[in-house]
Amino acid sequence: MTARVGVVTFPGSLDDGDAARAVRIAGAEPVRLWHADPALHGVDAVVLPGGFSYGDYLRCGAIARFAPVMETIVDAARGGLPVLGICNGFQILCEAHLLPGALTRNQHLHFRNRDQFLRIETAATAWTNGFQPGQEVLIPVKNGEGCYVADTATLDRLEAEGRVVARYIGGNPNGSQRDIAAVTNEAGNVVGIMPHPEHAVEELTGPSLDGLGFFTSVLKHLVGAPA
Repeated sequence: MTARVGVVTFPGSLDDGDAARAVRIAGAEPVRLWHADPALHGVDAVVLPGGFSYGDYLRCGAIARFAPVMETIVDAARGGLPVLGICNGFQILCEAHLLPGALTRNQHLHFRNRDQFLRIETAATAWTNGFQPGQEVLIPVKNGEGCYVADTATLDRLEAEGRVVARYIGGNPNGSQRDIAAVTNEAGNVVGIMPHPEHAVEELTGPSLDGLGFFTSVLKHLVGAPA
């Protein structure tokens, strides 16, 4: 049976169509989810896409965290549902307390849009099991509030528990502490990443095909997950 991966659309989402396309290219069925509908419609995983949900009012992701669909996603994620938050989706996951830390204004105060090299630090998540630890990938980054911050104790815990998923290499585009580009929760089913893997799934439009591994990884995870 083909896996069904939900892609949430919030008011202000920009990359929901791209995320749905990446899901389809990976071999799954994308299912559109609406911010005001709490139902997940039987999906096996969820992607929170990039953009400017609710206009980024208050803080990036602060209002989206209270959307009806997020209440359901938070409960499902705590029960093991794989969830990937990309850029604004990462911000939403932090606001929803599914991931630690926060994403703040880029230290140089400029929007950064470029192709970015990352190093995958762990393959022990639902979204990175198709990579090798230490593997370098090229994925676009585009953000104005992409600086990952957390207190020292939290950063040390993430390091000690192997929960830093990816780091920036070849230059830090936003000043994120310890060059962190992606983190995961303790169970490894929830991942937040600031760069955009959905923009690196086709030769025609991406700088590489490296982003596809995030979407094929979750399909591999779902095949191996208990029924």
